[in-house]
Amino acid sequence: MANPHALVVFGKAPIPGQVKTRLCPPLTPDEAATLQGSLVLDVVERARAAAKSGRYDCVFACAPSRDHVFFKVLEDRQGLRLLDQIGDDLGARMHRTFQELFERGYQQVVMVGTDVPTLPGSTFGAAFRALQDHDLVLGPALDGGYYLIGLNRPAPDLFAGIPWSTDQVAALTRKKAEGLGLKTALLSPYRDLDRLEDLQALIGEAKSASKTFSPRTAGVLHTLAERLRSRT
Repeated sequence: MANPHALVVFGKAPIPGQVKTRLCPPLTPDEAATLQGSLVLDVVERARAAAKSGRYDCVFACAPSRDHVFFKVLEDRQGLRLLDQIGDDLGARMHRTFQELFERGYQQVVMVGTDVPTLPGSTFGAAFRALQDHDLVLGPALDGGYYLIGLNRPAPDLFAGIPWSTDQVAALTRKKAEGLGLKTALLSPYRDLDRLEDLQALIGEAKSASKTFSPRTAGVLHTLAERLRSRT
């Protein structure tokens, strides 16, 4: 452990047929995988840029396995530390990742997903600052989930009994936190990319100069928009 703080990117390798499946159709599995790969690179690049100050280590919690070539390339090119996601459901995998990093000696752990292409790198610093006087920090997503979660200590009960992939995830997590006596801070809400309506909204937003898309992801969204128009 080089730093007391760990920033964890929690995501999947861009394997056709295994990622962004709720977008297929109208996207093909290959198109969904290309989009996934771009989204992962976005958050990794922003996390690495934010971590250059030396305030925290960058870790990637990998699915299906850190042995996948995609993650090995990230490890070599981005200097990420890799962990496997382990557990029967999303909550178990998230808790296991938090538990492992706290056992390694980290004092604050912030975990971010890979589905928010407009998320600015400044969000990570804001999350760690919030943990200075809060036990839990959440980044709520517009669909009722959350794109980021940070803790100062393990909280296994926080992840138990949550109906994942529903619009109740963030609200029930906050309710559980209150019952556990955890003081919670909230970050700004963002749209994540899970459903067709999210894709359509982000395609529209990608045309706006005010939105923080990487040139790579803006290009992918433009290409997908053209292909979707041709199919209709």
